[in-house]
Amino acid sequence: MCGIIGAIAKREVGPILLEGLRRLEYRGYDSAGIATLVNDRIERRRAEGKLGNLGTLLAEKPLVGTTGIGHTRWATHGVPNERNAHPHASNRVAVVHNGIIENFRELREELIAEGRRFESDTDTEAVVHLITRLIEGGATPVEATRRALKRIEGAFGLAIVFAGEHDLMVGARRGSPLCIGWGEGEMFLGSDALALAPFSDRVTYLEDGDWAILTHDGATVFDDADRRVNRPVRITALSSALIGKGNHRHFMAKEIHEQPSVIGETLNGFFNPADHTIALPALPFDLAKLTRLTMVACGTSFYAAMVAKCWFEQIARLPVEIDIASEFRYREAPLPKGGLALFISQSGETADTLAALRLCREQGQHIASIVNVPESTMARESGVVFQMHAGPEMGVASTKAFTCQLVTLACIAIATARARGAITRAEEAELSHALSEVPARAAEVLNHDEAIEQLSREIAEARDVLYIGRGINYPIALEGALKLKEISYIHAEGFAAGELKHGPIALIDEDVPVIVIAPSDALFEKTASNMQEVVARGARVVFLSDDKGIRALGDMVRASIALPAVHPLVTPILYAIPVQLLAYHAAVRKGTDVDQPRNLAKSVTVE
Repeated sequence: MCGIIGAIAKREVGPILLEGLRRLEYRGYDSAGIATLVNDRIERRRAEGKLGNLGTLLAEKPLVGTTGIGHTRWATHGVPNERNAHPHASNRVAVVHNGIIENFRELREELIAEGRRFESDTDTEAVVHLITRLIEGGATPVEATRRALKRIEGAFGLAIVFAGEHDLMVGARRGSPLCIGWGEGEMFLGSDALALAPFSDRVTYLEDGDWAILTHDGATVFDDADRRVNRPVRITALSSALIGKGNHRHFMAKEIHEQPSVIGETLNGFFNPADHTIALPALPFDLAKLTRLTMVACGTSFYAAMVAKCWFEQIARLPVEIDIASEFRYREAPLPKGGLALFISQSGETADTLAALRLCREQGQHIASIVNVPESTMARESGVVFQMHAGPEMGVASTKAFTCQLVTLACIAIATARARGAITRAEEAELSHALSEVPARAAEVLNHDEAIEQLSREIAEARDVLYIGRGINYPIALEGALKLKEISYIHAEGFAAGELKHGPIALIDEDVPVIVIAPSDALFEKTASNMQEVVARGARVVFLSDDKGIRALGDMVRASIALPAVHPLVTPILYAIPVQLLAYHAAVRKGTDVDQPRNLAKSVTVE
């Protein structure tokens, strides 16, 4: 997801913009740039690659001015290079944009036919020329923007400044998040409140379809019908300090090692240690009367939903449908009247998941969400929010948010089971106690970091890697493969272990490492049989199990990692950690950009 920062300040705005962009780096990007008003002209500095390149350019060619906008771009239209980097500008207007302008070809052809010259391959530049044409036709900058917004189709977050207008900035959002920061005689605009935190703790979140006029004195907000509206000013809890890596080389490593702490923080929001019960926030529906639960998510969050499907069906005896958000709307699934739809997203801004949420709301479903950002669009549009407390996750590859999602889902499943009478009070206490032990057990798993780093040397040299698991741990095989693909660029696949003989076993030879996820649970013997099949074909097996499992089968494999023996409920949470570490160390060994892997963004806010 691209990042936007804008400011109308009393001081030089260049350092403000660069600091805001630095705080947005975690989203992933391939170029960056800023534009300021120098005297009455628009001047820009743009650079391909990392933000450091832009910083170097600004040191060589500084930009002055107290009004400006900045952007980190993740390429959609046009390859990543300086020419396609934002801001895009004419002699009258400069624009930064998140999202996709769906009708840009139509607008571009129309504007080129009038003799306007495009300098980039981006969809954004059509907005620049559209507004410029209207200003040249006599419209004020605000009126030109208002009219241009009516012509634009698609999803966008926009920040716009105008030559000669030092006390004016316009922001607009449709589908892509945007918020306003309130300072003392200064105003800020950003795609993420985290970017504004050093400058303001008072934030207004624009709602979908809103557009706003910013001046030194404040902001005026209009809805998509151009009616003036009041949006609340909230005090944000985000830290004004730039989030650092601590003693770790990468954000991903720091976030992996934060898991014992953030799992505990998340659990504390639901778990009562006095009586070992789970308490959910007030619900506008009766858990006991649910006939079906629909869960929708993308990527890693979808794998969390896969685990939770097992929990809800096995423990709460509640039928569950899960779907990838990008497919859900087009499946036209029938939804039971008054049913519950649960949406899972770290950012709370994932475009596909938000679109599915809105569809379910139109279909009369109760809407609940699990998010890590309480001010996010998804949280604001949900009837119930189950808040994680993972803290800001800067690495593109999700780690601590995933385990916190699992903890949150486990709590909801236990509470649902108790409400439905599927478990006794004693069983609730047993399951809740198992969850309460996870932070300490997670810390034990992290003690294997050095051993896993040694194992990663062999993984880093492989061309293909397979992960297998069964039952509730099959999704962890999928998640392990995804992590390895994301950050090391090694081809990896996760399979249900029982499916190997139905095709995937043809891939096995002595050059293919196989990661086996097999705690000594009810399915251990089944998984052991599948593991023996791959060992017989020469596979290099890395075996993740507890002491009991390793005593039974450890002598058959290339290497093993002994994890704590825990209740089967919580094994997916703990077994997620070693596969994260394995991917991390393999990526470091290969020399890839661990925190910002190629082609990926932290939050996907376009379809």
